[in-house]
Amino acid sequence: MSLADSDPFVDPVDTVGDHDYTEGWTLPVGRSASLTLATDSLIVLDEDFTRRETRNCCGLLPSKAKTTQAIPFFNILWAELSDFDINVQYAKPTAKNVVRVAAVNYLVEKPQRSYAQSWVTKLLDRAYGESQRKKRIKVLINPFGGSGSAQKWYLRDIEPIFAAARCEIDVERTLYQGHAVEIAEKLDIEAYDVIASCSGDGLPHEVFNGLGKKKDATKALSKVAVAQLPCGTGNAMSWNLNGTSSTSIAALCIVKGIRTPLDLTSITQGDRRTLSFLSQSLGIVAEVDLGTEHLRWMGSARFTYGFLVRVVRKTVYPCDLWVKIDIPTKGAIREHYRKELTNHAPVKERRDSNDTEDPALPELQYGSIASPLPSTFTNIPSDNVGNFYAGNMALMAPNANFFPATLPSDGHLDLITVGGDISRHSAIKCFLAVENGGFFDLPQVNYRKISGYRIIPRGQKGGYISIDGERVPFEGFQAEVHRGLGTVLSKTGHLYEADGVVPKTG
Repeated sequence: MSLADSDPFVDPVDTVGDHDYTEGWTLPVGRSASLTLATDSLIVLDEDFTRRETRNCCGLLPSKAKTTQAIPFFNILWAELSDFDINVQYAKPTAKNVVRVAAVNYLVEKPQRSYAQSWVTKLLDRAYGESQRKKRIKVLINPFGGSGSAQKWYLRDIEPIFAAARCEIDVERTLYQGHAVEIAEKLDIEAYDVIASCSGDGLPHEVFNGLGKKKDATKALSKVAVAQLPCGTGNAMSWNLNGTSSTSIAALCIVKGIRTPLDLTSITQGDRRTLSFLSQSLGIVAEVDLGTEHLRWMGSARFTYGFLVRVVRKTVYPCDLWVKIDIPTKGAIREHYRKELTNHAPVKERRDSNDTEDPALPELQYGSIASPLPSTFTNIPSDNVGNFYAGNMALMAPNANFFPATLPSDGHLDLITVGGDISRHSAIKCFLAVENGGFFDLPQVNYRKISGYRIIPRGQKGGYISIDGERVPFEGFQAEVHRGLGTVLSKTGHLYEADGVVPKTG
C-alpha cells in the first residue's frame, strides 16, 4: 500500500460534493444544522458557519464561507449522547504532521433522542470498523527517548488522543536498558490489549522478548499487540505500521489500529535465543549504522558518510552462509506480493497452527546455531559479500524502502545480498536506488524470500552484526521464522504502509 494512496488526516471539505450520502443517516441538530454519515466521512452542515467567517475587502464584502465540514471516519475518536446534546470528538489536523483533539457539539431535541442514539451507534461502527474500541494500553516511556523529550511528547501529543478515545491507560517509565523486557515478562496479559512504547525501535524489541520469556509466551505474543509511539532516533516500526513519525498521528493510528499478526524470527547465537521483529544485518548496513555512532553529531549525514567511506574502500565481509530458500526469483516474489494485496484473511489464518499444547515459544524446527546444519539449507557462496540484510518490515527509515516485497505475516524473511566487489559506480547506484524505488530491480541486488539461515563471519577479527538495530557479538548465528507469532496494530490488517512491488505489465 502506498503512502500516497490516501491521507485520512486531511480535511476533505473542498471535495465534499464527491461524498456519497447515505439516505436515512442524517441527524438534524438545531434549526440550521445536520450531521450526515457519508461514505468515508462525517459531514457537518451548519448555516451558522457563515456567521463565524471573517469579512474581506476591508470588511465591506462578505467572504465566500463554507457551510460544510467533512471529518474522515478514521479521525473520529468518540461520540456520545448526553441528556441534552450530542458530542463528537475527533483528531483535527492543525499542521502538516500534527493532529489535536477537537469536538463538535449540538443540542438534540427530545423527539430525536431515540434516533440520535441509533445514529451514534452507526457512527462508531463506521469510525472503528474492524478496530477494537476502548483499548487497554500499557504505555512505556523511555525518558531518554527523543533526546529526553519523550515524556513531554506523550503528555502533549499522545495522552489527550488516548483519553478522548476512551482508552484505559497505564503509564510506566523505563529506568534502564532491558527494563522493558522485565515489565513485559511480568505483564498480566488479561489486563491489557496493547503495549505501546514511547521510544525508538529498541523498546518494542525488548517488549517482544519480554513476552517471549513468559511461560505462556505463544499466548502472550498472540494476545497483546506491540506498538510504537515514535519518540526515538529510529522509528521504523511506526513508519511501517502507521506511515508516520508524528507522535500525535501515531497515537491516532494506535487508537484505530487493526490487530495484525506479525512474523517473528528466532535468533540463536551462543547459548542465547532472542526474537527479532525488524531486521538482521552484517556488512555495510550494520557498519554504517553501528559503526558511525561516534558521528551522531552529523545527524542523518553520518549514514551517507559511512557508506561512501566503505564504498571507496570496496570493503567486503567474507562469511559462510546457508539459507532455506522459499521463493528464489524476483518474478515469483512479485506474484507472491500481488496475491497478498487482496488477501484480507481472518487473523487466525495468518498464524501457524500450534498442534502442541505447550504454551511456550515454538520449538526450533531447524535447531540452533549449535545444531547440525539442516539438510534443507542451501549454501550461498559469500566470499565477497558487501551487504547481507534480512528484513521483516519494508522501511528501515522513511526513505529507505529496502524490502518492498515484505509482508507482515507471510512466513518469510526477505533477504538481500549484494557483492562488495561490484564497481564503486554500481554501489553508489544501489545506494541512491533505495530512495527512488528502483533498488529491487537492480541486477546487482539478489533478493530472495527465505524462512531460515545460518551465517558465520570468516577471516575477520571483529565487526558489526545488527539485530533490530542493536549490536550483538560478532559471531555466527542462526535464524528461523515463526509465521504470525507476534501481534501488532496496522491500518489495513495485512500490509505495510510502503510502496510494494507489483508484477510488471507489457
